[in-house]
Amino acid sequence: MLHDLNVYVVGRLLLAAVLGGVVGLERELSHKPAGIRTNMLICLGAALFTIISYEMASSFGGDHTRIAAQIIPGIGFIGAGVVIRERGTVIGITSAATIFVVASIGMAVGSSLYVTGIFATLVLLASLVVIGNLEQRLGLHLQLVNFRVTAAASADIVERVRRVVDEMGIQTRTWSTRRNDEGLVVEFQAEITVPQERDLVSRFGALNAKVESRQMRPVTAL
Repeated sequence: MLHDLNVYVVGRLLLAAVLGGVVGLERELSHKPAGIRTNMLICLGAALFTIISYEMASSFGGDHTRIAAQIIPGIGFIGAGVVIRERGTVIGITSAATIFVVASIGMAVGSSLYVTGIFATLVLLASLVVIGNLEQRLGLHLQLVNFRVTAAASADIVERVRRVVDEMGIQTRTWSTRRNDEGLVVEFQAEITVPQERDLVSRFGALNAKVESRQMRPVTAL
């Protein structure tokens, strides 16, 4: 009987590791901070603590959820570690939320709620992959983009570039002008969507200027 129990426990732990690894693979392919090993270990650990909580209460008495209840604040601590605040923007919220859900999947598997854990994994992957791609195509995410507009030295080129930015209601983070061999260079950074970036490039091009745009990073990570 003890052998059967151990096999049963090992099966749950393996399932938790696989589900966490699948989610981690998506994060790894998306170049996010919490990848395969992180999500696999979190899901495995949550399942193991849930099993231990139940088994210890059954063997020695007490509340079956006492140990498992401490998983949530522990995961909150790990999630906070992947959230970064840089220059007024927050990066890694989605990764932190993913860790939170992966832990809950591990707890579900540890509680023998296999169908629930597998279904939650599928929903999580759908939200990360399908909805993430849809948001990217629709340009719903703000991106920090660096623009460099180069034109022949002209007294009003800076003002014309500024006018275009103001007309679109875009707030710039940095703004600088300088001269080089090609003429006058106006460079700035702004948080904008993909459609806004395309519109700006088109409008700057109409000024007979050379336009370069480079995405620095998303304002909130996916």
